[in-house]
Amino acid sequence: MSSTPVFAESPAGTAAVRHELSFLNVFRLVQSLVYAGLAFTPAGMGWPELATPGLARTVATVYLVFALVALLLNRRSMGYVRTAVATCLVVDIVAAIMAIVAMHDARIGIAMMLAVNLSAGALILPLRLSSFFAALATLGMLGHTIFWPSGNNPGDRDLLEAALFGLAYFASTALCSVLGQQLRATEALAEQRSTDLANLSQINELIIRRMKTGVLLVDDANRIHQINESAWMLLGNPGADQRDLGQLAPELSRRLYHWMTSGKLDETATQLADGVPEVVPRFSRLAPNDDSLVLIFLDDTSLLSRRAEELTLSSLGRLSASIAHEIRNPLAAIRYSAQLLAESRTMDSSDQRMVEIINNHCIRLNEIIENILQLSRRERSRPETLDLGHWAQDFVEEYSQGNDLGADSLRVITNSSVPVVAVADPQQLQQVVWNLVQNALRYGRLPGEPARVMVVARQGEHGVPILEVIDRGPGIAPKVAAQIFEPFYTTHEYGTGLGLYLARQMSEANQAALEYVRVAGGGSCFRLILTPAQMNKATSEDDES
Repeated sequence: MSSTPVFAESPAGTAAVRHELSFLNVFRLVQSLVYAGLAFTPAGMGWPELATPGLARTVATVYLVFALVALLLNRRSMGYVRTAVATCLVVDIVAAIMAIVAMHDARIGIAMMLAVNLSAGALILPLRLSSFFAALATLGMLGHTIFWPSGNNPGDRDLLEAALFGLAYFASTALCSVLGQQLRATEALAEQRSTDLANLSQINELIIRRMKTGVLLVDDANRIHQINESAWMLLGNPGADQRDLGQLAPELSRRLYHWMTSGKLDETATQLADGVPEVVPRFSRLAPNDDSLVLIFLDDTSLLSRRAEELTLSSLGRLSASIAHEIRNPLAAIRYSAQLLAESRTMDSSDQRMVEIINNHCIRLNEIIENILQLSRRERSRPETLDLGHWAQDFVEEYSQGNDLGADSLRVITNSSVPVVAVADPQQLQQVVWNLVQNALRYGRLPGEPARVMVVARQGEHGVPILEVIDRGPGIAPKVAAQIFEPFYTTHEYGTGLGLYLARQMSEANQAALEYVRVAGGGSCFRLILTPAQMNKATSEDDES
């Protein structure tokens, strides 16, 4: 018989077994008190007639002491439930048989109490082990009838009585064993459901707390019961003790009262506190036909505007991409025809100038189409660890070889002794910096002077890798600088307004920040703050763990 701890799968299962074991031990104590009462009955009462008074009193005393010890050790025996219950049942069966031998007149009551012991044990033990103890008790009853008969020889009545008790033991044991298994399965399922509900409640609470929409729960006394983070900020970050909606947000309280009395909702935007965005309140009863609790939803109009802008840009991007594909084919044909015309030797200078204008505009249209297609594609980044100093040198060299700079200058500045290591997608970084350099060479020049552009790779504070594109042009006015990263915003008659917008989008896809910095003394600086290699490694390890 194994002494391995069992029934420790769950707190609910352990609690159920503890209750069953406690019941068995308490009943055993009551049972032992009954034995003691029968054994120590005064002789004058005449019932029950004790065949062997000494044996009866010895059995009752020993069994009473055993029952007290089992009850005191009830909690400690939880670690070895099967061993404890099996041992106790063996003692119960032996004590019951000995009590029947010594107190034959009370045999039916003792046999019935033994059935309760076996049934309670079957709630804890498996069916096979419970059946073993039922068989042991049946053999004990039959053995008593055969070896200690009430008369000179055992009668059919005593044997039938013992057999019926044995049948009752097996039936009650099997029934209680099945019920015990079902009870533990039901308790395990209930505990699992309770755990799932608790987890679901925590998830719901976390979702509500992190929602961008403000959520408040207000009772009929105009008192706030619950509030999430967004609503707390939209109400101006009130103190924890401020719970009266009428004092905290009078306009919101007025609209709530108007909605509850008239059923009409005021959908105009309102500002609930200084320095916070405008909101559009919505109301909903927590239960139908019950005004005791009302849910208030505060929709941030700035979020709605951004969502509308994103939807518009997405739709516009798909529409523009389809148009760009349709334009690309005839544009290629026009450019190819212009190239063939340029090779003609019979054209005069004015015709050659017209062909050159056609080629230049074809190139510009092709750039516009490429920008629109990039806006619609939005490919995912594939970051790599880069040495920004070497990367910047290779970029400047490649750009200078592929583009005619003329009198303009493009150079790289980096500290070769200290490597600047960053994590980024090299292809997308190439597109971002190419766009910035192209803009710097095109617009970052003083009138009548060549453009002077520098690509600087350096380390910022705390070792943050920084890549800058600096020019010595007239700079950008503050009012214009605040809008240059918005889509389709441009100050040039031939610009699309998508270059810097796409550059910032690709930067954010690489967990980088692109910003404009005005240079003292004239000029512009577009600063790209990238992710350090160490930080990216730590982030990856955190994600894996």
